[in-house]
Amino acid sequence: MPDVLVLVDHDRGTPKKVSLQLLTAARERGGGAVAAALFGEGAASGAEKLGAYGVATAYVWDSPDAAAYATEPQVAALEAALEASAADVLLYPADPFLTDVIARAAVRLEAGVVTDAVDLTLEGDRLVATKAIFGGEMTSRCQVRGDRPQFLGVKANSFAAVESGGAPAEVVALDVTLDDTARRARVVDVVVTPSGGRPEMTEASVIVAGGRGLGDAEGFRLVEQLADALGAAVGASRAATDAGWYPHQHQIGQTGKTVAPQLYIGAGISGAIQHRAGMQTSQTIVAINKDAEAPIFAIADLAIVGDLYKILPPLIEEVAKRRA
Repeated sequence: MPDVLVLVDHDRGTPKKVSLQLLTAARERGGGAVAAALFGEGAASGAEKLGAYGVATAYVWDSPDAAAYATEPQVAALEAALEASAADVLLYPADPFLTDVIARAAVRLEAGVVTDAVDLTLEGDRLVATKAIFGGEMTSRCQVRGDRPQFLGVKANSFAAVESGGAPAEVVALDVTLDDTARRARVVDVVVTPSGGRPEMTEASVIVAGGRGLGDAEGFRLVEQLADALGAAVGASRAATDAGWYPHQHQIGQTGKTVAPQLYIGAGISGAIQHRAGMQTSQTIVAINKDAEAPIFAIADLAIVGDLYKILPPLIEEVAKRRA
């Protein structure tokens, strides 16, 4: 059974939802010991609590240097964590911000990399990753051959985060020394986009998304009102973000973010393949579109054919009334 190291994405020690999902996957699919790696300021503060998700040992590098320089410091820390844990498999969030770190570490350690997995199965002593390709129309199964380490990137919401009730994790501080090479590129500024008090899309249990059918940027005011009434995140189709109606960081789809909330409400979204690839695993899908032949209706649990400008206002009013 392979031992698994999970690279935990966290906010000053508080693990993000996707990391808890990966820890659950490591425990349920890996079969061996589960360890965690956390880098950056505050990493040590929440490491012990990861035992609740089956982590036996948490390797931490609690240092501002993890974010002060680009790529190299986290590569050095990841190498140290892999060596200390002796893990056969590294699971990491399929996040574009980690691409450079994973690529550099894989080359140095001669590891095999599989990206954007949506499922994992154990076959013998190796994990096989399932990927959704061609906009979710097909799947492929990928395996790293030989005895080389496996680096498997897993998409958010591919697994549910489930506690195991384990004992507190043992916390091991990593000794990471940075040379001049690792300090070549300094991060001089970080711009944080205001969330407006709404949950982040990949963490949200409810998402309200708008598309070309809104007609213009003003239409997103209705989407935001419904989202706020439901305590939901706001999403958008590629057509809407390309038109400049809503910020690109809210784009859902093959070239945007992958989400799988409990409830997904799409207003004025036709349901192009690339958009469906990013949201079709949502538990309940409600689609509002005046075109009865819109492709999104093929995957919707509830299809509402009609003018969204006549449907959304009374829906917002009713939701607000019931939540009052």
